[in-house]
Amino acid sequence: MYAIISKDGTKIVYDKVGQGPALILVAGAFSYRKFPGLVQLANLLSEHFTVYSYDRRGRGDSGDTQPYAIAREIEDLQALIDEAGGSSYVWGLSSGAVLALQAASSGASITKLAMHEPPFVVEATDHMPPKNFVMHVSELITANRRAEAIKYFMTKGMGAPSFVVSLMRMMPGVWSKLMAVAHTLPYDAALLEGYMDGKPLPTHLWNTVTIPTLVLEGTESPASLRHGAQALANVLPNAQLVSKKGLGHTKKLDAKMIASELAAFCMGNC
Repeated sequence: MYAIISKDGTKIVYDKVGQGPALILVAGAFSYRKFPGLVQLANLLSEHFTVYSYDRRGRGDSGDTQPYAIAREIEDLQALIDEAGGSSYVWGLSSGAVLALQAASSGASITKLAMHEPPFVVEATDHMPPKNFVMHVSELITANRRAEAIKYFMTKGMGAPSFVVSLMRMMPGVWSKLMAVAHTLPYDAALLEGYMDGKPLPTHLWNTVTIPTLVLEGTESPASLRHGAQALANVLPNAQLVSKKGLGHTKKLDAKMIASELAAFCMGNC
């Protein structure tokens, strides 16, 4: 376990494994550096890269200086890039992909960027969160109603069936991990605000992100995730889309397939 201090004084904890060019893994909602799928992915990638997997602020062993702001999370990622030598490949999952994209747009020193199913909602016929999604998630957490916040985020926000949450509650090991990071759900909701309203992504929004970019999507994923991935690949100046069965992230991560795609992308000449 290693630690750095971000620009606002927050401690950010990370693990490092492997040798080679730096590759940073940015987790999505509910995830953290000890999440089994991320640990497996880091170990597989360590054959080619020095892999940095960190706890986003508020999760695991990292600090959680208030008030939260997306800009602070971008600073956290840049601080880790600086620690890794000043530049890095970056892979982001779900809301972590959105964070990585915003960091790249802000000028973070990212060499190549891989985004795995960012949960943008770009079609009016796809599931959309309620208009007050961010506010209500925040209200539930402020009231310390973590279980309700988890259910609301998953069902109303991400469109998961209610029975999925019920099954998770019956698995103490899984549910306790979700409860431990539930207070960071408003952070993920804030990252997604404005990008889940069923409208096309603005073509000018990330036109400064000219680095080689990979967008991953699973052919088995819900239509909304696939539509969002495809739309993002279309609006970025230098992006390629990879669609394959097994790349979905709503179930267990296929770490071997993801590692293979990342190695090919980062080590290629694009």
